[in-house]
Amino acid sequence: MQILLGVIFHFIGGFASGSFYIPFKKVKSWAWETYWIVGGLFSWLIVPPLAAWLTIPGFMDIIVQTDGKILLLTYFFGLLWGIGGLTYGLGVRYLGISLGSTIILGLCSVFGALIPSLYYDFNPTAGKDSLSDMANSHWGQMVLLGLLVCVIGIVVCGLAGSMKEKDLVASGKADPSNKEYKLGIGLIVSIVSGVLSACFAFGIDAGKDMAHHANEAWKAINPEQGEFLFQNNVTYVVILWGGLTTNLFWCMLLNRRNKTFGDYTDKKAPLLKNYIFSALAGTTWFLQFFFYGMGESKLGNGASGWILHMACIILVANGWGLFFKEWSGVKKRTFGTVISGIVILILSILIVGYGNSIK
Repeated sequence: MQILLGVIFHFIGGFASGSFYIPFKKVKSWAWETYWIVGGLFSWLIVPPLAAWLTIPGFMDIIVQTDGKILLLTYFFGLLWGIGGLTYGLGVRYLGISLGSTIILGLCSVFGALIPSLYYDFNPTAGKDSLSDMANSHWGQMVLLGLLVCVIGIVVCGLAGSMKEKDLVASGKADPSNKEYKLGIGLIVSIVSGVLSACFAFGIDAGKDMAHHANEAWKAINPEQGEFLFQNNVTYVVILWGGLTTNLFWCMLLNRRNKTFGDYTDKKAPLLKNYIFSALAGTTWFLQFFFYGMGESKLGNGASGWILHMACIILVANGWGLFFKEWSGVKKRTFGTVISGIVILILSILIVGYGNSIK
């Protein structure tokens, strides 16, 4: 039952992440940098401490009492992740929800799952499974097999994206769902995003002491309730300060360069709707990690949880890509390829879930 709950929580988080960009499509007459930072203020500054306040009594005391080196390292990974989050928005902008999310999150799943586990081979930590532990156990081998299947699914979806571009070029049609479709620059920013977005997983590990204190405080009051579902919420606050720093700097720079500071008060734009939809996008984005933390508390293994989370996001993002007809105008072979990729990703989720169930 614990494993099933963990998978469900990760899927809900994946659904939130795979869906967060949808409200941005309703924003009118604003430059990208304007609605991105408005949504980001909710994602990284407003909602995280609110969620921590609602779930962890005295969460600021935990942060204040944490060693400065731990806070700095957690914040630093947040800075790096912030660059990944920034380029995620650009990747989706230029490649579309389906292809952009697949490439970015595919790379993110590989780096985010394997590097922390490899780190524990050199720095053993109680309660954390190293890559060697996984490779030498049946359950771990199944999880690693699930990762391999996930990578195959990502490659297939990426191949479908390449086939899509060739189909559209051959037919002389533009992408009907994305007028800003640019494969070259989109691939570059997506690769950068995929690598740096994995730093969120590193930030969670760097700030594990804060989550540990929250968990111990919970167990002291509820000794029979098991792991605290919301223990990571305090860590998110510090990580996302780093993400806010990076994104705020870049968006303000773009506002100045593109002379779009006037967007925030432009009476010709539907201001109320723009702020509401941007806030909705930002809040939805944060929910992915809110539920990720809940899933982690049930599964207990960073690598498998990260793989599940990323695979669910890719699955949902591709589903939205189909819904918004991002694959219209392509050949049946191309459409069949992307469907095959999605099916393979579903299989990877099932394999990882099975691996955790026999742990």
